Amino acid sequence: MLTRRNLLTMATAAPLSGGLSRGLAMAAEAKRQIKITGFETDLLRVPAEPYSDAIHDFGGDGGGVVLRLKTDAGITGWGYSSFGMIAGGPRVVETILEHEIKPVLMGQDPAFPKRIRNDLWRALEYQGVQGVTQFAMSVVDIAVWDILGKAAGLPVYKMLGAVRDRMPAYAMCGWYRENDKDHSQYKRTIDETLEIGYRAFKVKVGKFDLDDDVERIEVGFKTAGKGVRIMVDANQAYNRAEALRRGRAYQQLGCFWYEEPIVPYDHEGYAELAAALDMRIACGENEYNKHAFMDLLLKKGADVVQPDNRRAGGPTEWMEIAAISDAFGVELASHGGGPVNMNILCAIPNAIYMESGGKQKMVNGEVPAPDAPGMSSEPAADFIAKHKV
Repeated sequence: MLTRRNLLTMATAAPLSGGLSRGLAMAAEAKRQIKITGFETDLLRVPAEPYSDAIHDFGGDGGGVVLRLKTDAGITGWGYSSFGMIAGGPRVVETILEHEIKPVLMGQDPAFPKRIRNDLWRALEYQGVQGVTQFAMSVVDIAVWDILGKAAGLPVYKMLGAVRDRMPAYAMCGWYRENDKDHSQYKRTIDETLEIGYRAFKVKVGKFDLDDDVERIEVGFKTAGKGVRIMVDANQAYNRAEALRRGRAYQQLGCFWYEEPIVPYDHEGYAELAAALDMRIACGENEYNKHAFMDLLLKKGADVVQPDNRRAGGPTEWMEIAAISDAFGVELASHGGGPVNMNILCAIPNAIYMESGGKQKMVNGEVPAPDAPGMSSEPAADFIAKHKV
Protein backbone atom coordinates (compact mmCIF):
# COMPACT_ATOMS: atom_id res chain seq x y z
CA MET A 1 0.00 0.00 0.00
CA LEU A 2 1.25 3.48 -0.88
CA THR A 3 1.20 5.42 2.38
CA ARG A 4 2.11 8.98 3.24
CA ARG A 5 5.32 7.78 4.81
CA ASN A 6 6.26 5.79 1.70
CA LEU A 7 5.55 8.77 -0.50
CA LEU A 8 7.74 11.06 1.58
CA THR A 9 10.55 8.51 1.61
CA MET A 10 10.36 8.11 -2.16
CA ALA A 11 10.33 11.88 -2.62
CA THR A 12 13.43 12.28 -0.48
CA ALA A 13 15.22 9.53 -2.32
CA ALA A 14 14.34 10.76 -5.80
CA PRO A 15 17.46 11.61 -7.91
CA LEU A 16 18.04 15.30 -8.51
CA SER A 17 18.50 14.89 -12.27
CA GLY A 18 15.06 14.40 -13.81
CA GLY A 19 13.55 13.06 -10.57
CA LEU A 20 13.15 16.28 -8.59
CA SER A 21 9.84 17.25 -10.12
CA ARG A 22 8.52 13.74 -9.67
CA GLY A 23 9.65 13.75 -6.02
CA LEU A 24 7.95 17.10 -5.40
CA ALA A 25 4.77 15.76 -6.94
CA MET A 26 4.89 12.78 -4.60
CA ALA A 27 5.40 15.04 -1.60
CA ALA A 28 2.41 17.14 -2.68
CA GLU A 29 0.31 14.00 -2.96
CA ALA A 30 1.38 12.98 0.53
CA LYS A 31 -0.13 16.21 1.90
CA ARG A 32 -3.49 15.54 0.24
CA GLN A 33 -6.33 15.25 2.72
CA ILE A 34 -7.74 11.83 3.44
CA LYS A 35 -11.51 11.85 3.75
CA ILE A 36 -13.83 9.52 5.60
CA THR A 37 -16.15 8.17 2.93
CA GLY A 38 -17.74 5.09 4.50
CA PHE A 39 -19.26 4.16 7.86
CA GLU A 40 -20.26 0.61 8.83
CA THR A 41 -21.26 -1.07 12.11
CA ASP A 42 -21.87 -4.61 13.30
CA LEU A 43 -23.78 -5.58 16.44
CA LEU A 44 -22.34 -8.53 18.37
CA ARG A 45 -23.68 -10.78 21.12
CA VAL A 46 -20.89 -12.50 23.09
CA PRO A 47 -22.19 -14.80 25.87
CA ALA A 48 -19.76 -16.21 28.42
CA GLU A 49 -19.68 -18.33 31.54
CA PRO A 50 -21.22 -16.41 34.45
CA TYR A 51 -18.97 -14.51 36.84
CA SER A 52 -19.46 -11.52 39.13
CA ASP A 53 -17.98 -8.78 41.24
CA ALA A 54 -19.46 -7.19 44.37
CA ILE A 55 -22.47 -5.63 42.59
CA HIS A 56 -22.54 -6.90 38.96
CA ASP A 57 -23.32 -10.25 37.32
CA PHE A 58 -21.65 -10.81 33.95
CA GLY A 59 -21.75 -13.41 31.20
CA GLY A 60 -25.10 -14.02 29.57
CA ASP A 61 -25.84 -10.59 28.09
CA GLY A 62 -22.36 -9.53 26.97
CA GLY A 63 -21.95 -7.94 23.57
CA GLY A 64 -20.50 -5.05 21.64
CA VAL A 65 -20.38 -2.86 18.54
CA VAL A 66 -17.80 -3.00 15.74
CA LEU A 67 -17.13 0.21 13.81
CA ARG A 68 -15.42 0.51 10.40
CA LEU A 69 -14.49 3.92 9.01
CA LYS A 70 -13.56 3.76 5.32
CA THR A 71 -11.55 6.42 3.49
CA ASP A 72 -10.83 7.55 -0.04
CA ALA A 73 -7.22 6.40 0.53
CA GLY A 74 -8.32 2.77 0.77
CA ILE A 75 -7.58 2.66 4.52
CA THR A 76 -10.16 1.31 6.98
CA GLY A 77 -10.12 2.36 10.61
CA TRP A 78 -11.51 -0.11 13.14
CA GLY A 79 -12.98 0.32 16.60
CA TYR A 80 -14.80 -1.98 19.00
CA SER A 81 -16.78 -1.16 22.14
CA SER A 82 -17.85 -3.99 24.42
CA PHE A 83 -20.53 -4.37 27.09
CA GLY A 84 -20.12 -6.91 29.87
CA MET A 85 -23.80 -6.64 30.74
CA ILE A 86 -27.04 -4.82 29.73
CA ALA A 87 -28.30 -6.64 26.64
CA GLY A 88 -29.62 -3.48 24.98
CA GLY A 89 -26.49 -1.39 25.50
CA PRO A 90 -24.67 -2.25 22.25
CA ARG A 91 -27.77 -1.50 20.18
CA VAL A 92 -28.13 1.92 21.79
CA VAL A 93 -24.48 2.70 20.99
CA GLU A 94 -24.95 1.51 17.40
CA THR A 95 -28.01 3.77 17.04
CA ILE A 96 -26.03 6.81 18.25
CA LEU A 97 -23.22 5.94 15.84
CA GLU A 98 -25.46 5.46 12.81
CA HIS A 99 -27.94 8.30 13.33
CA GLU A 100 -26.10 10.99 15.31
CA ILE A 101 -22.38 10.58 14.63
CA LYS A 102 -22.25 9.35 11.04
CA PRO A 103 -23.62 12.61 9.53
CA VAL A 104 -20.99 14.62 11.44
CA LEU A 105 -18.10 12.32 10.51
CA MET A 106 -18.62 11.82 6.78
CA GLY A 107 -16.17 13.83 4.68
CA GLN A 108 -13.94 14.68 7.66
CA ASP A 109 -10.15 14.37 7.49
CA PRO A 110 -9.01 11.90 10.19
CA ALA A 111 -5.76 13.88 10.57
CA PHE A 112 -7.81 16.29 12.72
CA PRO A 113 -8.95 14.10 15.65
CA LYS A 114 -9.34 17.04 18.05
CA ARG A 115 -11.50 18.92 15.57
CA ILE A 116 -13.61 15.78 15.11
CA ARG A 117 -13.96 15.47 18.89
CA ASN A 118 -15.08 19.12 19.15
CA ASP A 119 -17.61 18.66 16.34
CA LEU A 120 -19.06 15.57 18.02
CA TRP A 121 -19.34 17.33 21.38
CA ARG A 122 -21.28 20.17 19.76
CA ALA A 123 -23.54 17.78 17.86
CA LEU A 124 -24.31 15.57 20.88
CA GLU A 125 -24.25 17.92 23.89
CA TYR A 126 -28.06 18.28 24.05
CA GLN A 127 -28.45 14.59 24.89
CA GLY A 128 -25.29 14.63 27.05
CA VAL A 129 -21.72 13.55 26.32
CA GLN A 130 -21.42 10.94 29.06
CA GLY A 131 -22.86 7.44 29.36
CA VAL A 132 -23.50 5.54 26.15
CA THR A 133 -22.96 8.71 24.09
CA GLN A 134 -19.34 8.71 25.22
CA PHE A 135 -19.08 4.99 24.41
CA ALA A 136 -19.92 5.92 20.83
CA MET A 137 -17.54 8.90 20.70
CA SER A 138 -14.70 6.82 22.15
CA VAL A 139 -14.98 4.07 19.56
CA VAL A 140 -14.89 6.71 16.80
CA ASP A 141 -11.68 8.20 18.18
CA ILE A 142 -10.06 4.76 18.28
CA ALA A 143 -11.00 4.15 14.63
CA VAL A 144 -9.72 7.60 13.60
CA TRP A 145 -6.32 6.93 15.18
CA ASP A 146 -6.26 3.51 13.52
CA ILE A 147 -6.52 5.28 10.17
CA LEU A 148 -3.72 7.70 11.07
CA GLY A 149 -1.36 4.95 12.17
CA LYS A 150 -1.99 2.93 9.04
CA ALA A 151 -1.50 5.99 6.82
CA ALA A 152 1.87 6.67 8.48
CA GLY A 153 2.88 3.00 8.60
CA LEU A 154 3.40 3.22 12.38
CA PRO A 155 1.81 1.73 15.51
CA VAL A 156 -0.11 4.54 17.17
CA TYR A 157 2.01 4.60 20.34
CA LYS A 158 4.93 5.89 18.24
CA MET A 159 2.73 8.58 16.69
CA LEU A 160 1.57 9.70 20.14
CA GLY A 161 5.17 10.01 21.33
CA ALA A 162 6.45 6.74 22.75
CA VAL A 163 8.05 6.54 26.17
CA ARG A 164 8.39 2.72 26.24
CA ASP A 165 7.88 -0.34 24.04
CA ARG A 166 6.49 -2.69 26.71
CA MET A 167 4.16 -2.38 29.66
CA PRO A 168 3.77 -4.18 33.01
CA ALA A 169 0.43 -5.99 33.15
CA TYR A 170 -1.67 -7.49 35.91
CA ALA A 171 -4.38 -10.11 35.53
CA MET A 172 -8.00 -9.63 36.56
CA CYS A 173 -8.34 -13.22 37.75
CA GLY A 174 -10.03 -13.03 41.17
CA TRP A 175 -13.68 -12.94 40.10
CA TYR A 176 -16.51 -14.44 42.14
CA ARG A 177 -17.66 -17.66 40.47
CA GLU A 178 -20.52 -20.03 41.12
CA ASN A 179 -19.91 -23.16 43.25
CA ASP A 180 -16.46 -22.06 44.38
CA LYS A 181 -16.74 -22.01 48.18
CA ASP A 182 -13.53 -24.05 48.47
CA HIS A 183 -11.74 -21.52 46.17
CA SER A 184 -10.63 -24.31 43.82
CA GLN A 185 -11.55 -22.33 40.67
CA TYR A 186 -9.95 -19.21 42.13
CA LYS A 187 -6.70 -21.04 42.95
CA ARG A 188 -6.58 -22.66 39.52
CA THR A 189 -7.00 -19.28 37.85
CA ILE A 190 -4.13 -17.84 39.92
CA ASP A 191 -1.86 -20.75 38.95
CA GLU A 192 -2.71 -20.31 35.26
CA THR A 193 -2.08 -16.57 35.57
CA LEU A 194 1.39 -17.08 37.03
CA GLU A 195 2.24 -19.71 34.40
CA ILE A 196 1.53 -17.15 31.66
CA GLY A 197 4.04 -14.80 33.29
CA TYR A 198 2.02 -12.28 35.28
CA ARG A 199 3.62 -10.98 38.47
CA ALA A 200 0.52 -9.17 39.73
CA PHE A 201 -3.22 -9.88 39.84
CA LYS A 202 -6.46 -8.38 41.14
CA VAL A 203 -9.03 -9.86 43.50
CA LYS A 204 -12.69 -8.87 43.78
CA VAL A 205 -13.92 -8.04 47.29
CA GLY A 206 -17.08 -6.65 48.86
CA LYS A 207 -19.73 -9.18 47.84
CA PHE A 208 -19.82 -10.66 51.34
CA ASP A 209 -18.47 -9.71 54.77
CA LEU A 210 -14.95 -8.63 55.68
CA ASP A 211 -13.98 -12.11 56.90
CA ASP A 212 -14.70 -13.45 53.41
CA ASP A 213 -12.58 -10.67 51.87
CA VAL A 214 -9.66 -11.46 54.18
CA GLU A 215 -9.92 -15.16 53.35
CA ARG A 216 -9.86 -14.46 49.59
CA ILE A 217 -6.84 -12.18 49.90
CA GLU A 218 -4.94 -14.60 52.13
CA VAL A 219 -5.68 -17.48 49.72
CA GLY A 220 -4.35 -15.29 46.90
CA PHE A 221 -1.07 -14.51 48.66
CA LYS A 222 -0.58 -18.11 49.79
CA THR A 223 -1.26 -19.51 46.31
CA ALA A 224 0.93 -16.96 44.52
CA GLY A 225 3.90 -17.00 46.86
CA LYS A 226 6.48 -14.27 47.32
CA GLY A 227 7.15 -11.48 44.84
CA VAL A 228 3.60 -11.21 43.47
CA ARG A 229 1.45 -8.09 43.94
CA ILE A 230 -2.26 -8.27 44.74
CA MET A 231 -4.72 -5.45 44.09
CA VAL A 232 -8.28 -5.45 45.48
CA ASP A 233 -11.38 -4.09 43.72
CA ALA A 234 -14.66 -3.42 45.56
CA ASN A 235 -16.66 -2.07 42.58
CA GLN A 236 -18.49 0.68 44.52
CA ALA A 237 -19.82 -1.71 47.19
CA TYR A 238 -19.31 0.47 50.28
CA ASN A 239 -20.25 3.75 51.88
CA ARG A 240 -17.45 5.96 53.21
CA ALA A 241 -17.34 4.43 56.71
CA GLU A 242 -17.31 0.82 55.52
CA ALA A 243 -14.78 1.63 52.82
CA LEU A 244 -12.37 2.94 55.44
CA ARG A 245 -12.97 0.02 57.81
CA ARG A 246 -12.26 -2.57 55.14
CA GLY A 247 -9.46 -0.54 53.59
CA ARG A 248 -7.51 -0.69 56.84
CA ALA A 249 -7.75 -4.48 56.75
CA TYR A 250 -6.64 -4.70 53.11
CA GLN A 251 -3.75 -2.37 53.84
CA GLN A 252 -2.59 -4.52 56.75
CA LEU A 253 -2.65 -7.59 54.51
CA GLY A 254 -0.24 -5.86 52.11
CA CYS A 255 -2.45 -5.18 49.06
CA PHE A 256 -0.91 -2.90 46.42
CA TRP A 257 -3.98 -0.79 45.70
CA TYR A 258 -7.62 -0.43 46.75
CA GLU A 259 -9.89 0.10 43.75
CA GLU A 260 -13.27 1.85 43.45
CA PRO A 261 -14.52 1.29 47.02
CA ILE A 262 -17.33 3.87 46.75
CA VAL A 263 -19.53 5.37 44.02
CA PRO A 264 -17.46 7.13 41.34
CA TYR A 265 -19.01 10.57 41.70
CA ASP A 266 -18.16 10.89 45.44
CA HIS A 267 -14.82 12.62 44.89
CA GLU A 268 -14.81 14.05 48.41
CA GLY A 269 -15.20 10.53 49.79
CA TYR A 270 -12.24 9.35 47.73
CA ALA A 271 -10.20 12.23 49.12
CA GLU A 272 -11.04 11.16 52.67
CA LEU A 273 -9.93 7.59 51.96
CA ALA A 274 -6.73 8.69 50.22
CA ALA A 275 -5.83 10.85 53.21
CA ALA A 276 -6.63 8.14 55.78
CA LEU A 277 -4.90 5.16 54.13
CA ASP A 278 -1.28 4.59 53.13
CA MET A 279 -2.11 2.14 50.32
CA ARG A 280 -2.89 3.50 46.85
CA ILE A 281 -6.48 4.47 46.09
CA ALA A 282 -7.30 3.62 42.46
CA CYS A 283 -10.38 4.80 40.56
CA GLY A 284 -11.59 6.34 37.32
CA GLU A 285 -12.99 3.51 35.19
CA ASN A 286 -16.44 5.14 35.41
CA GLU A 287 -15.29 8.69 34.64
CA TYR A 288 -16.17 9.97 31.18
CA ASN A 289 -13.72 12.72 30.26
CA LYS A 290 -10.79 14.86 31.41
CA HIS A 291 -13.06 17.29 33.24
CA ALA A 292 -14.21 14.57 35.65
CA PHE A 293 -10.62 13.43 36.20
CA MET A 294 -9.56 17.03 36.81
CA ASP A 295 -12.14 17.41 39.57
CA LEU A 296 -11.08 14.09 41.13
CA LEU A 297 -7.44 15.16 41.13
CA LEU A 298 -8.12 18.66 42.45
CA LYS A 299 -9.86 17.01 45.42
CA LYS A 300 -6.84 14.67 45.88
CA GLY A 301 -9.09 11.63 45.53
CA ALA A 302 -6.78 9.22 43.70
CA ASP A 303 -3.25 7.84 43.75
CA VAL A 304 -3.85 5.86 40.53
CA VAL A 305 -6.30 6.97 37.83
CA GLN A 306 -7.81 4.29 35.59
CA PRO A 307 -9.25 5.51 32.27
CA ASP A 308 -11.46 3.05 30.39
CA ASN A 309 -11.32 2.99 26.59
CA ARG A 310 -15.10 2.84 26.28
CA ARG A 311 -15.79 5.80 28.56
CA ALA A 312 -12.74 8.05 28.70
CA GLY A 313 -12.93 9.34 25.12
CA GLY A 314 -10.37 7.39 23.10
CA PRO A 315 -6.65 8.19 22.59
CA THR A 316 -7.23 11.92 22.09
CA GLU A 317 -8.88 12.39 25.49
CA TRP A 318 -6.66 9.78 27.19
CA MET A 319 -3.51 11.72 26.43
CA GLU A 320 -4.96 14.83 28.05
CA ILE A 321 -6.10 12.85 31.11
CA ALA A 322 -2.59 11.40 31.32
CA ALA A 323 -0.95 14.83 31.12
CA ILE A 324 -3.22 16.21 33.85
CA SER A 325 -2.58 13.26 36.17
CA ASP A 326 1.16 13.42 35.51
CA ALA A 327 1.17 17.10 36.47
CA PHE A 328 -0.50 16.12 39.77
CA GLY A 329 2.13 13.43 40.37
CA VAL A 330 -0.52 10.69 40.13
CA GLU A 331 0.07 7.29 38.51
CA LEU A 332 -2.10 5.85 35.73
CA ALA A 333 -3.25 2.32 34.88
CA SER A 334 -5.75 1.21 32.27
CA HIS A 335 -9.13 -0.28 33.01
CA GLY A 336 -9.10 -3.07 30.45
CA GLY A 337 -6.36 -4.52 28.30
CA GLY A 338 -5.40 -5.44 24.77
CA PRO A 339 -3.49 -3.73 21.95
CA VAL A 340 -5.59 -0.55 21.95
CA ASN A 341 -4.76 0.11 25.60
CA MET A 342 -1.12 -0.81 24.97
CA ASN A 343 -0.81 1.75 22.18
CA ILE A 344 -1.97 4.48 24.53
CA LEU A 345 -0.13 3.37 27.68
CA CYS A 346 3.23 3.17 25.92
CA ALA A 347 3.00 6.91 25.26
CA ILE A 348 2.19 7.86 28.89
CA PRO A 349 5.18 8.53 31.20
CA ASN A 350 3.24 8.00 34.46
CA ALA A 351 1.59 4.72 33.39
CA ILE A 352 2.38 1.79 35.69
CA TYR A 353 0.08 -1.09 34.65
CA MET A 354 -2.22 -2.45 31.98
CA GLU A 355 -5.14 -4.51 33.21
CA SER A 356 -5.51 -7.82 31.40
CA GLY A 357 -6.85 -11.30 31.90
CA GLY A 358 -6.06 -13.45 28.91
CA LYS A 359 -3.20 -15.42 27.49
CA GLN A 360 -0.64 -13.24 25.76
CA LYS A 361 3.05 -12.94 25.16
CA MET A 362 4.81 -11.76 28.32
CA VAL A 363 8.43 -11.19 29.34
CA ASN A 364 9.20 -10.61 33.03
CA GLY A 365 5.62 -9.58 33.73
CA GLU A 366 5.51 -7.14 30.80
CA VAL A 367 3.63 -7.17 27.48
CA PRO A 368 5.47 -6.00 24.32
CA ALA A 369 3.93 -3.11 22.40
CA PRO A 370 2.05 -3.86 19.15
CA ASP A 371 4.14 -3.89 15.97
CA ALA A 372 1.37 -3.41 13.41
CA PRO A 373 0.57 0.03 11.96
CA GLY A 374 -2.52 1.62 13.51
CA MET A 375 -4.26 0.77 16.76
CA SER A 376 -4.41 -3.02 16.23
CA SER A 377 -8.11 -2.49 16.96
CA GLU A 378 -9.58 -4.81 14.32
CA PRO A 379 -11.51 -7.74 15.85
CA ALA A 380 -10.75 -11.09 14.26
CA ALA A 381 -12.99 -11.89 11.27
CA ASP A 382 -14.02 -15.24 12.74
CA PHE A 383 -14.96 -13.53 16.03
CA ILE A 384 -17.26 -11.14 14.16
CA ALA A 385 -18.75 -13.90 12.04
CA LYS A 386 -19.43 -16.09 15.09
CA HIS A 387 -21.06 -13.40 17.24
CA LYS A 388 -22.72 -11.03 14.75
CA VAL A 389 -26.40 -10.44 15.49
